[in-house]
Amino acid sequence: MGLITQVLTLPLAPVRGVGWVLDQVVQTAEQEYYDPAPVRAELRELERALLEGRIDEEEFDRREDELLDRLMWLEERWREINGGRTTTETG
Repeated sequence: MGLITQVLTLPLAPVRGVGWVLDQVVQTAEQEYYDPAPVRAELRELERALLEGRIDEEEFDRREDELLDRLMWLEERWREINGGRTTTETG
């Protein structure tokens, strides 16, 4: 950009800054929403409940299927918003 262009577009700098901040907020919200880690924790808790006898095999199988379906869906979305990287690659 030339000096004249910079001077002429200077009044738009706050708008560009707000746009950047909003973009960062949306990206962070998407990463938190599509993060599969809470579903993995729920799967671990479900297994613990089965081992401790708090739920039976039938309840475990039903809930495990639901959680695994959700986990697969979340991992697909996670890869989409993180450019193909897996959850272990993004931290």
